[in-house]
Amino acid sequence: MLFSKMFIPTVKEDPKEAEVASHRLMLRAGFIRRLASGVYTWLPLGLRSLRKVEQIIREEMNKKGAQEILMPAVQPKELWVESTRWEKYGKELLRFADRNNRELCLGPTHEEVVTDLVRREVRSYKDLPVNLYQIQTKFRDEIRPRFGIMRSREFFMKDAYSFDTDEAGAGKSYMDMYDAYNNIFDRCGFRFRVVEADTGQIGGSFSHEFMVLAETGEDIIISCDTCGYAANLERAEVGVREKTVPTGKKDVHRRVKTPDQRKIDEVSSFLGITPDKLLKTIIYNTDKGTIAVLVRGDREINDTKLKNLLKLDELELADERTIEEATGGPLGFSGPIGLTIPLYADMDLKFMEDFVVGGNERDVHVVDANMADFTVKGFFDVKVAEAGDRCPRCGTGSLVATRGIEVGHIFKLGLKYSKSMNATFLDSDGKEHFMVMGCYGIGVGRTVAAAIEQGNDENGMMLPLPIAPFEVDVLPVNTTHPESMAIAREIYRELLAKGIDVILDDRDERPGVKFKDCDLIGIPLRITIGERGLKEGLVEIKRRDSKEFEKVPVAEAAGRVIRYVEDAKHR
Repeated sequence: MLFSKMFIPTVKEDPKEAEVASHRLMLRAGFIRRLASGVYTWLPLGLRSLRKVEQIIREEMNKKGAQEILMPAVQPKELWVESTRWEKYGKELLRFADRNNRELCLGPTHEEVVTDLVRREVRSYKDLPVNLYQIQTKFRDEIRPRFGIMRSREFFMKDAYSFDTDEAGAGKSYMDMYDAYNNIFDRCGFRFRVVEADTGQIGGSFSHEFMVLAETGEDIIISCDTCGYAANLERAEVGVREKTVPTGKKDVHRRVKTPDQRKIDEVSSFLGITPDKLLKTIIYNTDKGTIAVLVRGDREINDTKLKNLLKLDELELADERTIEEATGGPLGFSGPIGLTIPLYADMDLKFMEDFVVGGNERDVHVVDANMADFTVKGFFDVKVAEAGDRCPRCGTGSLVATRGIEVGHIFKLGLKYSKSMNATFLDSDGKEHFMVMGCYGIGVGRTVAAAIEQGNDENGMMLPLPIAPFEVDVLPVNTTHPESMAIAREIYRELLAKGIDVILDDRDERPGVKFKDCDLIGIPLRITIGERGLKEGLVEIKRRDSKEFEKVPVAEAAGRVIRYVEDAKHR
């Protein structure tokens, strides 16, 4: 490919709307252009990287026996009503009506469509297992699309769906995909981590996320410094801390005036105590009624863990009117003593004594409160995990926090969709059973963006060789110098003949412009042909991830680069 013939609209200045490195660099390097909020056009360079990720995905999925299909983006309401997700999914589901007033949606995911397909075509256990996947455009009407491709409304996704006869088979399908995903992200050249995750809108019994490690990642990974435990922040559990030694006879609680002291830091400062000696009483509205959740003053409640614990469909903080009705007092002074609504306590409360709670009255708190002063439904892990917490698995290690970007997510769905949509098969005795399902997604465009977040510097992208738009840039410094161009073309032809993905920068531009564009685009290898070097029979080879360059004889240049590329692909 000749640089002069390609559509590569690079930009010198950082775009004002770009918030993260991948967004900024994809715009500057001519990978993407914005059409509307959260909607982007992929330009030739970006599309080359996107297609390379797709090819890696296809190869690894096919190795595990998955078969590629392509399903419609537009989906009928009826299927989503069957699965009970038409109302539950929320405003991210873009709903519309056609000319015949039939209600439809733009697919954010395809569990309903693929389940309908399989239930119509598969009747016998002899036809199972089956794993179908597609690479297709999805649309989710994000309330606040941001970070370019990282959180867009329209995006490319690989989604796969497995159907098995029993739990054992479903477990094997799940682990096949687990292995395939590890291979995919290894081949993409990532530093990544696999973490336990919440199932969210997709549902199911358990799931894992594949996180690319990057300081700019919007997700927090919680992991143990001793064992292999790792989870995302929503899912991360906290081990039980060592029980504190009781101080003896507990004090009798008493009410004290705390004028205008509502917040934790205000109350603790006013009473001369630390926030961990306070107890927060948070009132929630749920689909099962109003509840109160109790957590130490220096910790936060994990709403996802709470929803999963109580099997809630709806959970939101109560408004001021509801709080007054439930507690008799205003917002900021809620406490558990005397409440008649259900109380759920975090595990830490087991080990607390003589603590401070709200008095359910304006400007009043209760000091020296103890667990005997009120009744809870039980003690549960409902707080947000933090660095330094005890590991829930090994019990001896401490949790640490790192940042990452989710690029893949696999779910064990069980019977969630097959049961609601009546996807069944007949066993060897002619008895009917529900298929056991799994689903497996990869954000294809997001994978490209994550690679940029993980690999960049002040000059531009530093893309892994397997997914860079080109593997090698052959760069003659002076295109008007006949010898330089002749050698450049010869090296270019040698590389092409060996299947190397190479671009020849034949533009009549200043050397600085060419070097900057090569670095900005993130091409892993550059061969520079200059008049001065040719006088000694040498050209320069430079890796994008290194400041050093190597001078090699002209005759050896192509061979050196070919060996490097082959080694990188099989590393």
